[in-house]
Amino acid sequence: MKTDYKQIRMNEEINLLIEKGNATLNELGYTEHSKKHASKTAETAGKILKELGYGKHKTELAKIAGYMHDIGNSINRHDHAHSGAILAYQILKDTDMPLKDILVVTTAIGHHDEATGAAVDGVSAALILADKTDVRRNRVQNRNKATFDIHDRVNYAALSSKLIIQKEKRIIQMELELDDSICTVMDYFEIFLKRMMMCRRAAERLNCKFKLVANGNKLC
Repeated sequence: MKTDYKQIRMNEEINLLIEKGNATLNELGYTEHSKKHASKTAETAGKILKELGYGKHKTELAKIAGYMHDIGNSINRHDHAHSGAILAYQILKDTDMPLKDILVVTTAIGHHDEATGAAVDGVSAALILADKTDVRRNRVQNRNKATFDIHDRVNYAALSSKLIIQKEKRIIQMELELDDSICTVMDYFEIFLKRMMMCRRAAERLNCKFKLVANGNKLC
C-alpha cells in the first residue's frame, strides 16, 4: 500500500476541505470539526482495529477514512457523509491507492452519519466508534457560555473521555466523566442516544460489545 495515512495527512486539498468545513460549521454554531477532530478520529479508528488484531492494512485504511470522514462539510452539513464519500473517491482516484481500497474508505465515510449510515465492515465500524466517542471540552467553538446549546454544554462538561478496548473480553468501553453542574448524564443521552446505538451496532460488527460508563455508572 503506497498511499498511506501520513501522505493523506499532508495532502493540501484534503486539509483545505477539512478546514473550510470547520469554518462553515463554526459560523453555523457547530462544535469543532477541524484537523484536530480528523486526527483524533483517525488515530482512534486505527487503534481499535490494531488492538482487535485486524492487521496493518485494515488499520491504515481506517486511519485514512477517519482523517477524511468530514470533508463533505465543506459543501454542506446536510448529507455531508455522502458528499464527503464522493469527494474522497475523486481525490483518492488520483493516487496510487488500489480501487478496492478506495471503495473501502469511501464506503466507511458514506456510512459514518447516524441519520443514514451503518457499520458494514470493520473499517466503517471503527470509524463510527472513533467519531461518535470524540467528546471533549475543546470541541466547543462558541466562546459565549450564555448562548451554549445542548451540544456545547455536553462537550464543555466533558472533563475526560477515553475509549478502552478489551480484546480478550471483546468489549469496547467508553468512559466519560461529566461535570454535572454543567450537563447531566440525561442531557448527554438526549442528544447522543442515536450515536450510542450506532456505536453498539458498530461494536457488534467487530464481534464486540459496546459499554458506556459515565461518572462511574455503567449505562449500557
